[in-house]
Amino acid sequence: MELRKAPSVAHRTSCEAARRRGLNPPAGEVSSLLAVAVWRSFEEVPDDLGRTVVTVGNFDGMHLGHQHVVRRAREVADEIDVDTVVAVTFDPHPIAVLRPEHAPPTLTTIDERLRLLGEAGVDAVLVIPFSREIAAWSPQDFIDRVLVGALQAKAVVVGANFRFGNRARGDRQTLREAGAEQDFVLEAVELDGGPQVWSSTYVRTCLAAGDVAGAAEALGRPFVTRGVVIEGDKRGRDLGFPTANVPVVPGAAAPADGVYAGWLRRLDGADGADGGAKHPAAISVGTNPTFDGLRDRRVEGYVLDRTDLDLYGVEVEVEFVERIRGMVRFDGVEPLLLAIAGDVVRTREILGL
Repeated sequence: MELRKAPSVAHRTSCEAARRRGLNPPAGEVSSLLAVAVWRSFEEVPDDLGRTVVTVGNFDGMHLGHQHVVRRAREVADEIDVDTVVAVTFDPHPIAVLRPEHAPPTLTTIDERLRLLGEAGVDAVLVIPFSREIAAWSPQDFIDRVLVGALQAKAVVVGANFRFGNRARGDRQTLREAGAEQDFVLEAVELDGGPQVWSSTYVRTCLAAGDVAGAAEALGRPFVTRGVVIEGDKRGRDLGFPTANVPVVPGAAAPADGVYAGWLRRLDGADGADGGAKHPAAISVGTNPTFDGLRDRRVEGYVLDRTDLDLYGVEVEVEFVERIRGMVRFDGVEPLLLAIAGDVVRTREILGL
């Protein structure tokens, strides 16, 4: 079945559709400009949900390929006059359950994924707690229990390489054949980015190489990391370059060790007159090898020309714009200071200051 544009059906934002369906997010569940309902079990899905357009994926990072799929799901909903677009995702990542030693570093937390899915245009998200029991489901089990049973799909929109069910035996042809029998249509979307097919793996590869600009191109936005500032060894302050130190969370993706230009923003809303403002920063990622290194990797941000910021215990967001250099072990403080001064100059140039 081909899906054709119905010109009489106006585009509906996810907020409008959510209001019509009564899909209000639980208090404190998701902080987003859009109203997104979040269901963390099948029992939480409303009985009166009605027919939906469903998209399925891990959506780690919500890169341009994911955004393209969600955007198409929104368009399909308009074409077939369906109010609600539902994204199905999994937490934890299936590989973390099935082969934890091979689990990829995550690009986004589940809460970040929910926010980004809402911004991309979905009305609701079903978060399936992934387990070995669910991994044993056949493709038909997944179709019967999730797509048809819980979500009453009228259309399913997925990436062209989507696979599902035990041992990934289900694919788009499986969905197309099931849809013909169970009253839903399938659309498989190519995740093209010109010559590059956007994928979470591609973003991780960019980050592992320190190519934060390449990661940003694939994500459609700069890569960021968030965390609570902890006390460090205060060497930066002693050297005249105080830094906000944020631990790299185990299992989370971070750029390769090195120095970057970017921005730092505090998230507690207590930034005075410029609350939430982004501050230009020279950012170091690594273990501080000049001083024999730390045990754990950290992201350390020096806000340019600011020595008055008290950020201990404050959650901040660090945004990476461009790599300046790799991590170097210097033979003493003087060459280190010269390098930092050069990093600050280069940061100003990159940020256009």
